[in-house]
Amino acid sequence: MKLIIQIPCLNEAETLPTTLAALPRKLCGIDELEILIIDDGSIDGTSDVARACGVQHIVRFPTNQGLARAFSAGVDTALKLGADIIVNTDADNQYPGHEVCRLIEPILKGEAEMVVGDRQVAQIGQFSGTKKALQKLGSWVVRKFSNTDIPDAPSGFRAFSRHAALQLNVISDFSYTLETIIQAGRNQIAVAHVPITTNVVTRKSRLFSSTWNYIKNSAVTILRIYAMYEPLRVFFLIGGVVFMAGVFLGLRFLYFYFSNSGAGHIQSLILAAVLMIIGFQTFMIGLLADLLAANRKLIEKLLFRVKDLQFNDSGRPVETVRDLVKVLEVRQ
Repeated sequence: MKLIIQIPCLNEAETLPTTLAALPRKLCGIDELEILIIDDGSIDGTSDVARACGVQHIVRFPTNQGLARAFSAGVDTALKLGADIIVNTDADNQYPGHEVCRLIEPILKGEAEMVVGDRQVAQIGQFSGTKKALQKLGSWVVRKFSNTDIPDAPSGFRAFSRHAALQLNVISDFSYTLETIIQAGRNQIAVAHVPITTNVVTRKSRLFSSTWNYIKNSAVTILRIYAMYEPLRVFFLIGGVVFMAGVFLGLRFLYFYFSNSGAGHIQSLILAAVLMIIGFQTFMIGLLADLLAANRKLIEKLLFRVKDLQFNDSGRPVETVRDLVKVLEVRQ
């Protein structure tokens, strides 16, 4: 059983040594434990610090690509390295290293394929009341959209089995946290959560410049992913509201018309017709989007099989057709 702990980094030369020193080097049930650093275009020598600390694997982007892309690159690299379990943590030492053992326990027991560390935000004294309220609201929305029971959706401290990691397809450029939970829930991946402690915050978040920026980007991410998996419901809801508004205006016009005062309400008839047409077109867009969603599911299954073959059991990437045939022969 091989565990790889991946850490996306952006200018973390100061805090990275503390984070690495706190990580476990041996765990029960784990035969191999390695650390992977994803340097997202750092300019402070983060990669050099990682090498000096004895990190086994480093992926470096020449320019900043964003947290979501750094996370995805880390997952792909960990799969290539033959990881059976992948743990993602932050470089600012927010998540204590000793909690890794608790995080992976549900996966080792076969109870879950994805585990999220619950920071128990309500008990974190350094978080303001506004931040706690927003975290609670955001997690509630994600639970409703993903059909999961994760209490701390924005938590970046999480573990994935190999099977779950192969199914992740992050498309957001903002963050992976909310998107991967919704994907997991909609793809019937077993998701669990465990309570964890947190360390003292050492710096402000670099993911967003302001609370409003975080709310905006999070809302866009949630709506986009939910619309990908439930397009018919989303477009039928929008189309239904618009269509019914047109129906209401049409009935209003008919009321005045048969009351012998309809001449002055022709605008209501025109607006009613426009709204009903828009609503009907939205219904049609929903049907088309639902067909595309069905096609996307087939593509996701294909991607899963391709990744499963590419990152074969030996941990060595399949590079040629001959390699692919050998893998298929072994599995048959």
